[in-house]
Amino acid sequence: MAKTPLFRNPHLDGSSFSWDGGTTGILLCHGFTATTTEVRLLAQALHQHGYTVAGPLLPGHGTTPQDCNQHSWQDWYAAIEQAYLQLAAQCQKVVVGGESAGALLTLRLAALHPEISAILCYAPAIRLNLNRIKMYLLSLCVPFIDSIPKPPSKDDNPWKGYTVQPLKGAVQFRRLQKLIPPLLPQIHQPILILQGRLDPTVDPQSPQIVYDEVASSIKELHWLENSAHCVILDKERDLAIKLTLDFLERVQAG
Repeated sequence: MAKTPLFRNPHLDGSSFSWDGGTTGILLCHGFTATTTEVRLLAQALHQHGYTVAGPLLPGHGTTPQDCNQHSWQDWYAAIEQAYLQLAAQCQKVVVGGESAGALLTLRLAALHPEISAILCYAPAIRLNLNRIKMYLLSLCVPFIDSIPKPPSKDDNPWKGYTVQPLKGAVQFRRLQKLIPPLLPQIHQPILILQGRLDPTVDPQSPQIVYDEVASSIKELHWLENSAHCVILDKERDLAIKLTLDFLERVQAG
């Protein structure tokens, strides 16, 4: 029997990147089990429009699921905060953005660093589309099973990441989820939220929770009707990029 590959699309570049551009920097954070491939197409478009762009590879990602199980959400946050501080040292303004779990990390970052200029949230995973019984059964497996296979992919998106769910890593993701809602009222920066209508992963209430709870005076929520979870790689990625660029232009203007 053929061995299950460690990565989906292993040929793609999922390493950390940092590309110099203008005086506004944009930090992009990938999600749980993913790599920087998840944010790379968006990053390339932003860089082409003159922004300085950085995307760190989170600890335990792009290596092995066993390695992912050795890291905590604090490790992920420390990596994204360090990347932010490096970007802030070279740019006049910094915008932070992320996909799924990456969106949660950037929301925490924005809450703790009010000097951040704006936030880009793609499918913020405040809640997942999993019932409580399934969550409970998964939690029972954690001491005995390292990982479980993901369902086969139904798309051809250029996404690179693990083909399994590292269960101890998933527990850390759940802990991160619980930390974010109390922080939302502390967020005052302009915020853009994009959510795929066909997302099987994130609870459809999640983007609305972020929109309703942040204290931002400038906030936008856009639903992409033909997109699933990874809105910046899916069928409407060109629209997602356009919405992002338009939002940044409006924020920069005023």
